[in-house]
Amino acid sequence: MTAPAALAELPARFNMAEYCIGRAAREHPARTALLVFNFPNPKNDGDAVEAWGFIDVERAVLQFSAAFGQLGLKRGDRVAIRLGNSSRSALLFFGAIAGGYVALPLSEQLTANELRALLEDSGAAIIATSEPLDAEAVPNGVRILSAEDVEDLFWDPDSGHYCGTAVTYADTKADDPAFLIYTSGTTARPKGVLHAHRSAWGRRPMYQGWYGITPDDRVLHAGSFNWTYTLGVGLTDPWANGATSIVYTGKKSPEIWPGLIAKTGTTLFAAVPGVYRQILKYARPRPGDFGGLRHGLVAGETPPAGLFEDWERATGRPLYEALGMSEISTYISTAPNVPRRPGAIGKAQAGRRVAILPYVGGTEPLPAGAEGLIGVHRSDLGLMLGYWNRPDEEREVFRGDWFTGGDIGAMDTGGYISHLGRANELMNAGGHRVSPLEVEAVLSQAPGVAEVACAEIAVGGGVRVIAAFVVGVPGVPVSPDAILGFAAERLAAYKCPKLIRVVDAIPRTANGKVQRRALANIEAVSLE
Repeated sequence: MTAPAALAELPARFNMAEYCIGRAAREHPARTALLVFNFPNPKNDGDAVEAWGFIDVERAVLQFSAAFGQLGLKRGDRVAIRLGNSSRSALLFFGAIAGGYVALPLSEQLTANELRALLEDSGAAIIATSEPLDAEAVPNGVRILSAEDVEDLFWDPDSGHYCGTAVTYADTKADDPAFLIYTSGTTARPKGVLHAHRSAWGRRPMYQGWYGITPDDRVLHAGSFNWTYTLGVGLTDPWANGATSIVYTGKKSPEIWPGLIAKTGTTLFAAVPGVYRQILKYARPRPGDFGGLRHGLVAGETPPAGLFEDWERATGRPLYEALGMSEISTYISTAPNVPRRPGAIGKAQAGRRVAILPYVGGTEPLPAGAEGLIGVHRSDLGLMLGYWNRPDEEREVFRGDWFTGGDIGAMDTGGYISHLGRANELMNAGGHRVSPLEVEAVLSQAPGVAEVACAEIAVGGGVRVIAAFVVGVPGVPVSPDAILGFAAERLAAYKCPKLIRVVDAIPRTANGKVQRRALANIEAVSLE
């Protein structure tokens, strides 16, 4: 285990927005903070459609902060933001935090019922939206700001500049709430993860423990702003280091990424494993396609077998992996100064206390090599304040001084940690617990398999079996019997899938993560 970050380093009065934006605006006001690109074809000679210096970002953020106060919001009120991947999403997110309000990023893909449920659960006072909302989507009392209203809050069209209200960052405590993010977690009803202003300070171990970031970097994230992975890696951390955040608002097809990375001058690219695999499959990149990219950052789900080797062979750049979750972001990783070890995610980032705990009960860390739940010490500054209005679920994830989010792993004598799946995703095979990741790692190497995802599904009569959902390599016949035989030679009998379904695509979220609950509902492809 590593020693915890010294709590004395964190100022008692701390505003996350001031930390990320204010310092850079004072020291390097003209340095580029944000670039927005929106050309349909990255090979075109399209320049950034928006370019913001740190002083411009600060003025806009503080103007939004003042506008929220003028609209009657009080400290701690929730500000829902549903503006997609745009500069306005970023500015409103930090504008709310700057004023001591609680930012609430929401996906544009939410249905009316889903949106209403989250607005009701959070008690949001206001929602900024890029598209008109159905009446049933917004509870009574929630004020709606249209895209035009958002522009009017901080821009004077007559004079052509900011409205100019003199404001400063709210004098917040480090433990005051800063933002609320909803995650599906392990329950059917999404739960809100509440983070404090100190969470930005708690991300400091990632700077060199994963990114190797410098003020000269340009960071592009493939995800959406309603996800902590994107908000942190694509926005919060670049700005806290005086680096440039790049936002792409066009269509995110696999083929566009190499050209987009080169055109925008991206030096650090972040995405889920599925995005990297799709780039390899559909863009067929070569080392010269990526401009000044130094390396890629990968997190969000377990990478398929061979991804790291295939990516470096094709692009000439390494990938650095991290494990994290909405409640704490990433805390285990490899980095330019932490070499990758096959089968392991990496080491606990400097300043974090990470241990392997017993599956059931117990607060004493297990010895090296033992499997159990990965625990993070509750003193970690990046750890959430708690679950919004869910005290029972909050108690379930804390065990003494440890937070256990459901990840299973083992730590070797050198401190490297292997990820063995999620406790809530374990499949039950005749009483044996089986991780879908273990089965997927084997099946992904079977001839003709391009992608695979596994889940436990019902097949009738109360019987549940392990099923594998396979996407075939284009032009290569897929034989379920051959895949079953391949598995039987490499897996214990109880781990082998009993059913193979060939499908057109693996269901994934907008951010590229496998939707295991949706697997049983997709149609198999006819092999006749």
